[in-house]
Amino acid sequence: MLELLAPLELKDPGFLALLPLAIVVFWLATRERGSINFPTLRALTHAPSSLKIRLRQLPAWLITASLVCLIVALSGPRTGDEQTRVKAEGIAIMLVVDRSGSMDARDFVSGDYSVNRLDAVKQVLSDFVLGGEQTAGRPDDLVGLVAFGTYADSMSPLTLDHANLISIVADLDVATEQGESATAIGEGLGLAVERLRVHAATSKVVVLLTDGVNNAGALEPLQAAELARKYGITVYTVGAGSTGMAPIPVRMSNGQTVLRPQPMQMDSRTLKRIATATDGRYFHARDADGLAEVYREIDALERSEINDVKYLQYREHYIWWVLAALGLLALAQLLHSTWLARLP
Repeated sequence: MLELLAPLELKDPGFLALLPLAIVVFWLATRERGSINFPTLRALTHAPSSLKIRLRQLPAWLITASLVCLIVALSGPRTGDEQTRVKAEGIAIMLVVDRSGSMDARDFVSGDYSVNRLDAVKQVLSDFVLGGEQTAGRPDDLVGLVAFGTYADSMSPLTLDHANLISIVADLDVATEQGESATAIGEGLGLAVERLRVHAATSKVVVLLTDGVNNAGALEPLQAAELARKYGITVYTVGAGSTGMAPIPVRMSNGQTVLRPQPMQMDSRTLKRIATATDGRYFHARDADGLAEVYREIDALERSEINDVKYLQYREHYIWWVLAALGLLALAQLLHSTWLARLP
């Protein structure tokens, strides 16, 4: 049904120049034939007009319509399927996102108000995957998600269902429980490497974002980086925020929540070593605008060469016009030979 609603186009519209022939055919089919002399036609003027008389020109109209259908069929009516792509060489990308307690720091600004670091990351990831004002998105890429605090969790497998993936990203929360708010960078990276290792994609990338120092988990970040290098996985590391003091919500004994400056640390040295070991790059984002710029740079670096090449695969519809023409012609001949037969 959707195919019928698609825009119809003509492969050879020049054949429409033959349409005036339909007028000639109609004239030939309806012209007066030989006459018989009667002494008077006065008695016929008051004769009732029957249905057969009113439809006496119907075969001529059917023949004319048949010719029009044949001309349209010659012009090649068709509809194009714009969603067909040429061999999309997509990339398998695992997004690894820190959700430890420090990601609740309110030193990032979005518009005229401050947001925590994780909320800023969510918006940037949405633009990175789905596309935004300055990014095209990743329509041909498999994208998955790993989030980590004290523990690493696979939030989404590699998928082309990007809308569902971003809805999962939107539901991410900062780990506020004491036992979950540490930073297991090595575990997060290791889980992402494992998800990519078993996949058949030829190009595999991890984009790892954190704002802290690895202080949890059994797997060290550089050990995870060595695993990534072994399996040919490129890792881009992103350090969010800066070392120093940053406002972070603190719940007081009276139940109120206030912002208090808290010391923040970020192990940029280890992040650089991870990127270097896997032929990736390290980026540092100090605010929301910087974070958006970092992901735009990564977006430009990891692009398939023929990612946007498309072609139209056409559905030809001329056969229906030919069948309509034959049907109309057959009906015209049947009527002309039977019910609407005329004397010579």
